[in-house]
Amino acid sequence: MDLENAARAVRENAYVPYSRFKVGAALRSASGAVHAGCNVENAAYPEGTCAEAGAIAAMVASGETEILEAFVVADSPRPVPPCGGCRQKLAEFAQPDVRVTLATVSGEVLVTTVGDLLPGAFRNDDMGKA
Repeated sequence: MDLENAARAVRENAYVPYSRFKVGAALRSASGAVHAGCNVENAAYPEGTCAEAGAIAAMVASGETEILEAFVVADSPRPVPPCGGCRQKLAEFAQPDVRVTLATVSGEVLVTTVGDLLPGAFRNDDMGKA
């Protein structure tokens, strides 16, 4: 399955009783597998989960830790970038040049990279050896 179709399909499963703002994300990992996630809200708003985080969790649960490409889709007037936390999560598992496609339900697309979404990302090699 391609990333766009996976993201659009999983978006329909989003649990969004409060915002009604469905988001779907799909990632291609190093093995070529596609991992998808949707946003899941909670009455205690900060406890919800973003679509990108769900897709990353599915990838890690399958035993993989490298993102080669990402696709995110939402029903918005413009392609919406991931929140700050999800930008950092993407940077944890993807190189700065990894392609991220942001799309609207109506078909508008913006192609960017993890590095452009989060310039100056804090990376694991910034911690050094203790």
